[in-house]
Amino acid sequence: MIKQMTFNQLRKIKDTLPTGSMQKIADELGISADTVRNYFGAQNFDSGESCGLHLEAGPDGGMVVFDDTKILDVALEMLCFEGLLKL
Repeated sequence: MIKQMTFNQLRKIKDTLPTGSMQKIADELGISADTVRNYFGAQNFDSGESCGLHLEAGPDGGMVVFDDTKILDVALEMLCFEGLLKL
């Protein structure tokens, strides 16, 4: 499923996650924590990998188009579980 949102929306999700969430997401999905960080805008490709998203310049930080939403899905699930995201 392809999904898109603004980069600022993606960063807000990342900033709302509780401490240690990058490692928890990585452990759940069997990937490195740096790959999860790269998904949320970091660029450490020595330790982490690219992870199924594309950035397009534009307002509000530009658009992020996701080819793979697994990391985003786990992050949103964590936020809902913690009561930090209201749907």
